[in-house]
Amino acid sequence: MAFFRSRPKPAPEPAPHAGYFALHEAYGDDTPVSDKFDDWDRRLGTTQPDTAHRLWFGRRRSWWIVRAIAALIALFIVIVAWLAVTAPLSKSLQPIAPPELTLLASDGTPIARNGAVIGKPVEVAQLPDHVVEAFMAIEDRRFYSHWGIDPRGMARAAWTGYGGGSTITQQLAKFTFLTPEQTLTRKAREMLIAFWLEAWLTKDEILERYLSNAYFGDNVYGLRAASLHYFYRQPERLKPDQAAMLAGLVQAPSRYAPTKHYERAARRMKLVVGSMEDAGYITAAEARAMRPPRLDVRPNKALPTGTYFADWALPQGRQLAEAGYGGQTLTTTLDSRLQAIARRATQRVPGKAQVALVAMRPNGEVVAMIGGKDYARSPFNRATQARRQPGSTFKLFVWLAALRSGMSPDDMIDNREITTGSYRPKNAGGNYSASITLEDAFARSSNVAAVRLLKTVGSENVIATARDLGVQAPLAQGDPSLALGTSTMTLLELTSAYAGVAANQFPVRPHAFATPKQGWLAKAWEWSRHESLSGRTHRDIEQMMRAAVSRGTGRAAALSVPAFGKTGTSQDYRDALFVGYAGDLVVGVWVGNDDNTPLNGVTGGSIPARIWRDFMAQALGKSAPRPAPAPGASEDPGTPVEPMDVPGPDAIPTAEFPIDDRSRVRIGGEGVTVTTDIEGLPVDVRLDRDGLRVQPAPTPTPSAPPAPGGP
Repeated sequence: MAFFRSRPKPAPEPAPHAGYFALHEAYGDDTPVSDKFDDWDRRLGTTQPDTAHRLWFGRRRSWWIVRAIAALIALFIVIVAWLAVTAPLSKSLQPIAPPELTLLASDGTPIARNGAVIGKPVEVAQLPDHVVEAFMAIEDRRFYSHWGIDPRGMARAAWTGYGGGSTITQQLAKFTFLTPEQTLTRKAREMLIAFWLEAWLTKDEILERYLSNAYFGDNVYGLRAASLHYFYRQPERLKPDQAAMLAGLVQAPSRYAPTKHYERAARRMKLVVGSMEDAGYITAAEARAMRPPRLDVRPNKALPTGTYFADWALPQGRQLAEAGYGGQTLTTTLDSRLQAIARRATQRVPGKAQVALVAMRPNGEVVAMIGGKDYARSPFNRATQARRQPGSTFKLFVWLAALRSGMSPDDMIDNREITTGSYRPKNAGGNYSASITLEDAFARSSNVAAVRLLKTVGSENVIATARDLGVQAPLAQGDPSLALGTSTMTLLELTSAYAGVAANQFPVRPHAFATPKQGWLAKAWEWSRHESLSGRTHRDIEQMMRAAVSRGTGRAAALSVPAFGKTGTSQDYRDALFVGYAGDLVVGVWVGNDDNTPLNGVTGGSIPARIWRDFMAQALGKSAPRPAPAPGASEDPGTPVEPMDVPGPDAIPTAEFPIDDRSRVRIGGEGVTVTTDIEGLPVDVRLDRDGLRVQPAPTPTPSAPPAPGGP
């Protein structure tokens, strides 16, 4: 047992590693760790700079540098994008003013000219050296050596007081992209755009765009137009003295225009010549020999720069005209023959009253327009700008809404005086009856019937009908006076609505230029946007409109051909209208005072109806005698049948004229009187509503002798 040896115990396993190593083991000695760290920091401090000196606001310098570069790149991208939107290079290729636009009538007759005179662009390579040098000498002497901004030129301008502080590139940026306001913000944008132009265009391209857009006075833009206007020669053939004078105009075109201020232009030209000498473009001898040139301004065929039709058509023409240099010519729908007829027909308006007339085709092509008596005195267009009450012409929409709801012209409606409620309209002349057909009520323009019909149909349906026919004017829903045309609108708008009835396709949009031919797909789309009346409704409304002309309030407008229309008179005789159509013409006529004062009894059935008839008779090529009304059966209204929209008998002027040396005719009041003698006895033969009467003529009263000194 004693000789038996026991096994040694195994050594304990080391504990798991804690995840770190003792640094002191690296030194191979037993130096305390804290001492080793202090020595390490001391040694690092002698080989590396202080970390605090390498930080900016708690970040390394490299961090800030990278982000600064990124910010600059982002800012550059934003500026390029902003310039691409606000200052597209293509804009510098467009004229800075609307080019001259000449409007022609449909037969090619010039009727108006409007806009600036702008010539075609020039090419620097085709211009003589002295032309380019003249502009560079006075405007930008270092043009070909700077990058859009010239500090030396700015300093020279500040020191000498002339020469221009802005470069040619800056001037192009200013009048092409910017407004003329003088602010630091605008100047900063000008410089920025100048750099933008210099980066993307060549020097010659910048100079060409500058010369092609600069203003030279007299409503002339561009070097080509200016050289033709002042010297009647192309810029490629300009002489040195002519080029020097043109170069001097750019600084202040209105002040130096030689056609109005030749002496100023000559003095300015001497300054340009001196600059050319200083720049070395010409010698001193050449500068002394250069004299102000003689102008060669050719007379331009004068055209009116504005008429009522031209003023209305011009905005449409600008949309149709192609953008670019040079004048353009557009043919309008105006018929010069019909325009002349319209002018003659509207001359009958007496006194200070104004007149307006619109004539169009059923498709909306305006062929004649009168906006007032005298454009030179008042260019305000009363056909397109004046909003006046249409009066009874608005009843078209009331009756049409009734027909669309299922009613017919033979339906009866109460025509008695309205004695209850807050709104009590009256019929003209105080003519009422127990009932009346819709057709007769429309023909005689019954006000009480119109108000009752509006209530029956509903004002919302009447307004919807007006909207369908293209009326955009505000219309008061629920207002009973709407039936009598108290809502204001323009004559053009009202006439277009009647054109929709004439064509039975609405709405009709009035236009001054012929619609280009469309393909079948475009026609189908256009057709889908229009509405039309049913065949029965269209026949019924035309039947009533014809009755208004043949036997109603519009009898003064009757023609030898079928005519359809409606009279209108606003409250207190402030507006008088007749709107209707015959043949292929739709015409609206308005008469009224600009200050909205009464017209002394003028109604739509008087002067406007006669103007309408005179125009239509000549326009359609017919003598248009007044036809006898066709007989027709109608129910007795119980009262004398009298028009409700024409003046009474007392308002008819008296006329007297001789038949022979013993007889004369007097027309006036309510009849016609023929005064003659039978076997020496004077008698009056009178015809009036009471029949034919023969009675002795009154003995004439001896007239007093003329006063001394009288005529």
